[in-house]
Amino acid sequence: MARPILDIRDLSVSFATPRGSVEALRDVSLTVPQDSIVGIVGESGCGKTTLISTVLRLLAYNATVKSGEIVFEGENVLAMSDERLRDLRGRQVAMVFQDPMTALNPVLSIATQMLDIQYREPIPTTEKRRRAIDMLRRVGIPDPEHRLEGYPHHFSGGMRQRISIAMALLMNPALLIADEPTTALDVTLEAQIIRLLRDLKREFKGSILFVSHNLGLIAELCDEVVVMYAGEIVEQGSVRQLFHDARHPYTRLLLECDPARIEKASRHLPTIAGNLPDLAHLPGGCIFAPRCPRVHEPCRREAPQNYAASKGHDVRCFLVRDG
Repeated sequence: MARPILDIRDLSVSFATPRGSVEALRDVSLTVPQDSIVGIVGESGCGKTTLISTVLRLLAYNATVKSGEIVFEGENVLAMSDERLRDLRGRQVAMVFQDPMTALNPVLSIATQMLDIQYREPIPTTEKRRRAIDMLRRVGIPDPEHRLEGYPHHFSGGMRQRISIAMALLMNPALLIADEPTTALDVTLEAQIIRLLRDLKREFKGSILFVSHNLGLIAELCDEVVVMYAGEIVEQGSVRQLFHDARHPYTRLLLECDPARIEKASRHLPTIAGNLPDLAHLPGGCIFAPRCPRVHEPCRREAPQNYAASKGHDVRCFLVRDG
């Protein structure tokens, strides 16, 4: 098998706070294969953004990587020098942030920002400008020759997100990380961005790590899915395995909460009872046990390991181990 583009192994990250150490990620392992799209899904606060920020070492000053490795194309990102890391960001790994208005500089034109990204390229400014125009055209910005001189506030939310994607792809990175890029968009623009990402993935032959709350988007876009809860990966497998044969109670509850699966009109949306645990004072046993409708005795005594439900389908749950 080909070596994965990204291999995260037993990653644990904590944050120092006045309340003590917050264990944001614990023993997280996942891979992003070559030429594939891997989705990460879970409730707010489950560690999705912390995980992808750690990939590019964009963590806050109070964060500590306690253990693990992040191997990108054979190199451990956590052991890279600052110089090597700067060369990696943007050129080999690029990120599309959640809010395009804050991701783009409001006082600089789109032309200035897209040309600045290419500062490493030893080519004339006219060629850099031509490449920027061509990339805007590829992501569907009309009249890119003139719109290039506009400022972020001249564009709609959907167009700003397209510009952010164009800037991320300008250096043709091997891995694109998309942090909930459709959250602020309406459903029509959301569908356009998903089609755009799928088309660009085929065109640029890269891999995508896609973070979202929207299970429908994950099902439509991704090849593999990773489900996170309270800093742990509780289930991972192919899209078909996760959506047709989910084994972890948390994954099943997430699917039941998907509005697209509601068959009868109702005034009440399904929810998952209870709250996320306090990551500064972790409970013993399974992290999901206090909210799990199928909790049994082993869950309260010890934390489960990853168990194989089928080939390529791993679940952190005693129900799988015990059949």
